[in-house]
Amino acid sequence: MKFTLKWVAILTLSTVTACGTNPVTKKSEFQFVSQAQEISIGTQNYSPARQSQGGDYVIDPELTTYVQGIGKRLAAVSDRPDLPYEFVVLNDSVPNAWAMPGGKIAFNRGLLYELNSEAELAAVMGHEIVHAAARHGAKNMERGILLQGAMIAVGIGAQNTDYANLIVGGAQLGAQLATSKYGRDAESESDFYGMQYMKKAGYDPSAAVSLQKTFVRLSEGKQSDFITGLFASHPPSQARVDANIETLAKLGAGGDMGKEMYAQKVSKLKATQPAYKAYDDAVVALKKGDTATATKLANQGIAGEPREARFQELLGDIALTQKKSSEALTYYGKAIKMQPDYFKPHIQSGIALFNMGKKAEAEAFLTRANQLLPTAPGHALLGQIAEGRGQTDAALKHYQVAAGSNSDIGKEASARAVKLDLPRNPSKYIQSGPMADSNGTVFAVVQNATSVPIGRVQVRVIKYDAKTGRPIAQSRPMIINGVAPGKRNQIAVGETVKTQQELQLFKVVVDAAELSQ
Repeated sequence: MKFTLKWVAILTLSTVTACGTNPVTKKSEFQFVSQAQEISIGTQNYSPARQSQGGDYVIDPELTTYVQGIGKRLAAVSDRPDLPYEFVVLNDSVPNAWAMPGGKIAFNRGLLYELNSEAELAAVMGHEIVHAAARHGAKNMERGILLQGAMIAVGIGAQNTDYANLIVGGAQLGAQLATSKYGRDAESESDFYGMQYMKKAGYDPSAAVSLQKTFVRLSEGKQSDFITGLFASHPPSQARVDANIETLAKLGAGGDMGKEMYAQKVSKLKATQPAYKAYDDAVVALKKGDTATATKLANQGIAGEPREARFQELLGDIALTQKKSSEALTYYGKAIKMQPDYFKPHIQSGIALFNMGKKAEAEAFLTRANQLLPTAPGHALLGQIAEGRGQTDAALKHYQVAAGSNSDIGKEASARAVKLDLPRNPSKYIQSGPMADSNGTVFAVVQNATSVPIGRVQVRVIKYDAKTGRPIAQSRPMIINGVAPGKRNQIAVGETVKTQQELQLFKVVVDAAELSQ
């Protein structure tokens, strides 16, 4: 089933409801997102959400296998063991974890630095599994919490948010699902049942208490990484600590803690933490325009972890900032070779080639980037390439997708779309109707609903019979000149009316329009 943003919006606004039982709490609740729909939403949005959150961490496959094993162990004792759970480690230094409908769960590399045992990882994992099992994401959609705006800000790998508000199309939903916040009740449920899952799976639930205590201490210290990550979507509090202590008293302490095993499994990751710290600092330096410092730090990162594609990609970004497109392409090529399935070096390569005038070569990179994560720049540039070939319909589709981004690129794409489409479909962009002044003189009025100035609009006025509703007269074509964006202009029709009812017998038809030169 193809699950589009439009389909979800209709779903969330639907007045048709059905009563069901929550699979975790066993409480009655209204449900109109079925399990099949949950699974479909998660399946279709898991990959773009991962792209928007830094991409998969692929340097240490054994670490991912380890995390997946813990997830499967907990999922097996959950209230919905039949969900198609998936677990992945993302290449992002911000300490965070998230779950989306259907059991699709992700842990940031940055969170694994902060944990001290397998049981603590199980505490976070159990919490996220409950979010999926208890339908928290689905309930957010049912309440209409998601999709209230065109887009929200999301992180693209550590502090590198160049594409944060440029995601478009169906991928916007994935980004929202990955960064959605839950209410206090949902967080309490996830703590409570997550500890139960820990106990059933053989982990010591006391780790959930100590972990929450740590989170409260870190939040009081305003540790910035946590504030932008886990604390933003899962705010800690002393009340949550007290609730976990109460739950622990009922469950009883005891079980696997797994400190030695965890230390062994994350040892390679922690050994490269300084390299990623250098990379994160380099990203900040580049944003400030300090390319010398950014280059130095990026090379430090490469020295510490030469297998990381993100570091090569950053050197490409630095070169592109310096307008060294050929050099940038060399670094992007290395990044793609190291990790072919991450969107950013593809789109950056496309941008570099486009700027060099190599549009045919750019097209392949931009197309691949949009397959991984559709963005406004990707579609806007493909639109320009298509327009240059005279492929108006293809260009228009790309521009319309890019226009879904609340950004300067989106606004420019919207303007380009209007310029292409308005001469063919003027009534789509120009509002029209009759108006009478205080003397009863009838005017044909047009309003420019676009962001571009319109120079010439051709209209006709049709008059209808009050009794039969049939047309009885039609004016000659009339020209209205100069309509600024958001403004309106008018021309006298040569008719007069005495009442509003008489005015309603006139209709203004837009036949043609031209853009201002």
